[in-house]
Amino acid sequence: MTLEIEPTNRKGLSDMAKTETATDAELNKALDKLPDAQRARLAQIAKDMQQRQAAPRMKLEAQGDVLQIALDADNLEIATLLQMADIGTRDMDFQSGLVGQIACLGAHGRTVDSDNSNFVMSVVRAVEPRDELEAMLATQMGAIHAATMMMARKLNHVNTIPQQDSAERALNKLARTFTTQMDTLKRYRTGGQQKVTVEHVTVNSGGQAIVGAVATEGGGRK
Repeated sequence: MTLEIEPTNRKGLSDMAKTETATDAELNKALDKLPDAQRARLAQIAKDMQQRQAAPRMKLEAQGDVLQIALDADNLEIATLLQMADIGTRDMDFQSGLVGQIACLGAHGRTVDSDNSNFVMSVVRAVEPRDELEAMLATQMGAIHAATMMMARKLNHVNTIPQQDSAERALNKLARTFTTQMDTLKRYRTGGQQKVTVEHVTVNSGGQAIVGAVATEGGGRK
């Protein structure tokens, strides 16, 4: 399937303003009914979302053999730059290639699932990649998670023992792959080194402080 990227225009500003005004009134009425603790939590999450300012969502549409990738934005250039910030790159070729690969995850023949591709993109954002390698790994993590959940769903609807065994093996492999990816990301970010911090060491008179693994023979006291 061929990829095609083009911008998508939003509704008119006047229509958006009218909709937001009505929505705000309903929202405020609902908020007034909530306990103080819940209102505080909602205020905090709203503040965090405003500070994050992620790139606009992707909209996918299949037209024949062409998968069109549109961004829900008024300005394609600004949306693209925000998307590049989300995936931790300054290379437009990398951004175009990675976004195309993520979009393909939501395309199955002539069936298109924009939500699936946007979910994988949200995983990449959550990882906050610092370079292209981390962005690729984060994309793979999102894809593996989606495949894991799909296989878990299949496992819950098997009809025969062979189907159960097959789904269980695949699910276990995918789950182990995800934990390996998590460990790989951690080691990549730390340079493969572990930091050991000793906060307090007590040495008795005539003794010697030892930092590290200490091996002792079994058998208890003598």
